[in-house]
Amino acid sequence: MSRIRFSLLQETLNRKPIKVIQKDKRSTLFGQNVFNKHAMQQYLTRSAYESVMNAIDLGTKIDRKIADQVAVSMKDWAISKGATHYTHWFQPLTGATAEKHDAFFESINGSLAMEKFDGEQLVQQEPDASSFPNGGIRNTFEARGYTAWDPTSPAFIYETTLCIPTIFVAYTGEALDNKTPLLRALQAIDTYATAVCKYFDKNANKVIATLGWEQEFFLIDDALILARPDLQLTGRTLLGSLPAKGQQLDDHYFGTIPARAMSFMQDLEQECMLLGIPVKTRHNEVAPNQFEVAPIFEEANLAVDHNSLLMDVMQKVSRRHKFKVLLHEKPFSGINGSGKHNNWSLSTSKGVNLLSPGKTPMKNLQFLTFFINTIKAVCDYEEILSASIATASNEYRLGANEAPSTIMSVFVGNQLSAVLDELENVTKGKLSPQEKTDLKLNIIGKIPEILLDNTDRNRTSPFAFTGNKFEFRAVGSLTNCAIPMTVLNTIVAKQLKEFKIEVDELIDKKGLKKDEAIFNILREYIKDSKTIRFEGDSYCDSWQKEAVKRGLSNFKTTPEALKEKISNKAISLFEKMDVMSKVELEARYEIDLESYAKKVLIEAGVLVDIARNQVVPTAIIYQNTLLENTKNLKEIFSDEYKNIAKEQLELIMIISNHITQINALVVKMETEKIKSEKYSGLKLAEHCSNKVKPFLIKIRHHCDQLEALVDDNLWPLTKYRELFFTK
Repeated sequence: MSRIRFSLLQETLNRKPIKVIQKDKRSTLFGQNVFNKHAMQQYLTRSAYESVMNAIDLGTKIDRKIADQVAVSMKDWAISKGATHYTHWFQPLTGATAEKHDAFFESINGSLAMEKFDGEQLVQQEPDASSFPNGGIRNTFEARGYTAWDPTSPAFIYETTLCIPTIFVAYTGEALDNKTPLLRALQAIDTYATAVCKYFDKNANKVIATLGWEQEFFLIDDALILARPDLQLTGRTLLGSLPAKGQQLDDHYFGTIPARAMSFMQDLEQECMLLGIPVKTRHNEVAPNQFEVAPIFEEANLAVDHNSLLMDVMQKVSRRHKFKVLLHEKPFSGINGSGKHNNWSLSTSKGVNLLSPGKTPMKNLQFLTFFINTIKAVCDYEEILSASIATASNEYRLGANEAPSTIMSVFVGNQLSAVLDELENVTKGKLSPQEKTDLKLNIIGKIPEILLDNTDRNRTSPFAFTGNKFEFRAVGSLTNCAIPMTVLNTIVAKQLKEFKIEVDELIDKKGLKKDEAIFNILREYIKDSKTIRFEGDSYCDSWQKEAVKRGLSNFKTTPEALKEKISNKAISLFEKMDVMSKVELEARYEIDLESYAKKVLIEAGVLVDIARNQVVPTAIIYQNTLLENTKNLKEIFSDEYKNIAKEQLELIMIISNHITQINALVVKMETEKIKSEKYSGLKLAEHCSNKVKPFLIKIRHHCDQLEALVDDNLWPLTKYRELFFTK
């Protein structure tokens, strides 16, 4: 292998795991660096504590005088933990988190100094709104924007900085972040789910959307990354041949975690415990060097914050262990990509899971109500849900290697499918007010017999019911959970709102009893939503054809899917539910299109650089070696040996052809890149998708062929086998 690759491999092989010492139990460490209820009870006055709790539980506003008290107490707590700075921590539309650190330190008259932090600094700050992606909401000369404290997500300390979770809005009031729409959607689901919940529990006063994410990722030694410009600049390999052994034997999945990876995970989990991130599970994933961590379920807003924080912490901890965390959905071609399964459910403030069957027919009717309404919501808005997970990176993952299909469908399992089919066919037509409920309750009463694992898992389903929750499997590993969770909670809230209106109308105008009215509407919903239910293999050709007959969307490219974000249907949905305005939706659409185009163009530029400056020159060097060898053989042997060096000559011709093809394709791709400069918005994204991106695949093919032909001692790029199997 090349001298550089050999040096990097030697460096990697000589590394030993960092010993992580954990003196305290996890339960003792948990939340030590979080200004949680326990810390607030210690540092806040009773009135200040009650005011903050009312803001969290009831959504009431915090008085500025109380905010001053909270700020002083928060500062004292933070300083006692070694903090020297504070920041408003928010999630702009870049897909990452943002923070600007200010010291508590303030000078007085140039001679005295003190630590200061008041309510004004806690509640609001002013980042430059035009410097973040805003989709035209803010111009360069209109820079004002505000971050505002979100008391529902507790402040925390990381690396000597007090981090205060905030929302980010424009001077004109539009949301410029991923969190503000999520909070609005969570308010909507609380309002309408609670109203429906009162059918079954008159004392119900709050419903919480819960989320449990599963974060998949790859761990690669950072020395090996140095010989991969594509991984450094794009997060994925733009070329590279699969080794003879990849994931075929399934020997990595749930296997013994390698020592260095275990050391990293222990360190990561310790940081998570201090930050209150309830990480519970760790294991090897299917692909070599692929892993997963997953937490205990939390309220959705907090879970989203914790996942965003985790992705930041993972990168920082990995540097200590000389690793690079790859969060791209498809960093390696031909093996499994990384998802971030969003496990979603609804729970009352009393801790009752509304998607968990109970032990009585009435509890089961409650379960069926929320279960069927969720399926109906996904059926009615499947295209918008698909658009929520459409990104340049997730585009490479969906539809292959155990990733969900690009067609949105709901998997519920054989037993629940049978229950729904039986409920649908109880009677012909609607039940009358006089009709007995024995048959209905008898069917509903069967549900307690269903166990959590009542059916096999379907890894190809984008949206699957898994016992007491729905698992949105199509979400990509890089995606901010707030985006799909905003859509899911909004569409379910909208559906529950309509459900209650229909039920009340049957009760008030038709004289039906409550449970009869509920059952009537649910039965119609079962019929209406059958098009979205699918229990089979989502990869098979027959499903592709069947989905067309059912009228389901099947977006083949990201720009095609993103159009649904500004459809009349989407605008009507989000405006009626007070989650996002037309302006906010259009801004996000423009940002997503621009982000997609930029990522494709960056990948094109990186591949041009690698192909021209590394792959082709290396191939020419090897070709010259073969030519010299052929020439020497011809000189040594007489003319009677006509077939002398035949194999070398054939190899020279093959290599020459690949070099020629690469050079020609690179020129064509650069021409398309230049053409892209005259486009913007949708036309730019479609040009990048249709005209530029195909060249990435074609150029890669020839580069990968050369990798298999050229002398390993010359090849400059770290190979897949080294990235996968060097521990």
